[in-house]
Order: sequence, then structure tokens, then C-alpha cells
Amino acid sequence: MAFSGLFLIVFLTQHMLINMLSVIDSLRLNFFGVEESNLFNEVAYFMGNNPLVQFGLQPVLIAGFMIHMVMAFVLQAKNYAARPDRYQYANKARAYSWASMNMLITGGVVIGFLGLHFYDFWIPELKAKYVTGKAHIGDGPATEEILADVNRFYPELVHRMKYPWRVAIYCGSFVLLGLHLNHGFQSSFQTTGVSQGKYIPLIKKAGITFSIVVPFLFTVVALVHFFIS
Repeated sequence: MAFSGLFLIVFLTQHMLINMLSVIDSLRLNFFGVEESNLFNEVAYFMGNNPLVQFGLQPVLIAGFMIHMVMAFVLQAKNYAARPDRYQYANKARAYSWASMNMLITGGVVIGFLGLHFYDFWIPELKAKYVTGKAHIGDGPATEEILADVNRFYPELVHRMKYPWRVAIYCGSFVLLGLHLNHGFQSSFQTTGVSQGKYIPLIKKAGITFSIVVPFLFTVVALVHFFIS
């Protein structure tokens, strides 16, 4: 559970950095008079067409996510089985944070968000590349020419972020992702034995920082494309 969580933290960081390239593109196009800015397109095209990424790293990522999700339910079931009678606390809120007591809830919301994210981007991409051989941007017709266009990723991202309800779901999910990361980051290092002695304050500060910065930047991506792009 801990190692798969740390692995997913690395992926989240990489995914956030790539998405931030689309924000740089948006600012350059809309405020600095640049006629063409394709940082996001270039990296997205590489990630979507490089065989090592697609057939080597992507299956590992999916496996890591599945292991993390399954182990969450397995460990929860073992905890309940080990002590069917709950401990009694005068003030449970003082004993545990809300995030630590509701990791399955925040994790469940993240899973639901991933379902929407897959529906928006991953499934259409798989369908275009391996089923129809055609892609489309926005509500336009799907063509083979668009599938071959290396600059199609940025306008498709902008199109998805133009709907208020979708942006609201994304931003709300990022808040719960932050709560999930705040507890998960620290507990992962504690489980692996790294968070001991003098390292405990550093790990806590790093966990809080990471759980704020990464979801915040994901939120920035959604809001920039909704209000500016």
C-alpha cells in the first residue's frame, strides 16, 4: 500500500508538470502575443505515441493504481476483522484527523474523478488510435487528419474545460485529492520506516506542502482554461 502510494505520488507530480505546460501555452497565446505555443502538444504527443510509455510504463501505472485500490479495501477489511468492537474515544476528532479516518471516502471520490478523466481523455484516445483510426477536436467531425495532427491535444483540453459543471467537478475532486495526499504522503513514509526521529517534522512539512501545491496547480490548469483559454 505504501510503495504503490509513493509510486502514484511520482506519477501525479509528472502529470501535473505536463499539464502546467498547457497553462504556459495559454498565457503565451493570450497575453504575450505568441502566435504559436506547442509545449503541451509536443509532450502530450510524445507521451501518447512513444512505445515505451504506451506499452511499458502505462501498464505499470495501471497496475500500481489497481494494487493501491485493492489493498485499501483489503487492509480496511483486515482492520475490522482484527477488532470488530471499535475503540471508544472521548473526542475522536482529537485522536485522528478527518482525512485519516476517511481515506476510503476521499479515495473513492478520486476514483470517481478518474472515471470522468478517463472518459474525457484516455478512452477517446484509445478509441481513436486503436479502433476508429480517427480523432476529433471538440464537437467537430472525426478524421484521420486530426488523429495525425501533433497539435490536437491543446485545443481538445481547452474544449473539455469550457463546461462549468466539469470544471466544478475537477476542482472539487482536487480538494479531496489534497486531503487524501496529506495523510497518504506521511503515512507512506511512516510505513516504509523512513519517517523516524529527526525526519518526522520534515516529512510532515513535505506532505502538507505536496498535498497543497499539487492539487492547487491542477486546479489552476482547469481554471485557466475555463476563464482564459
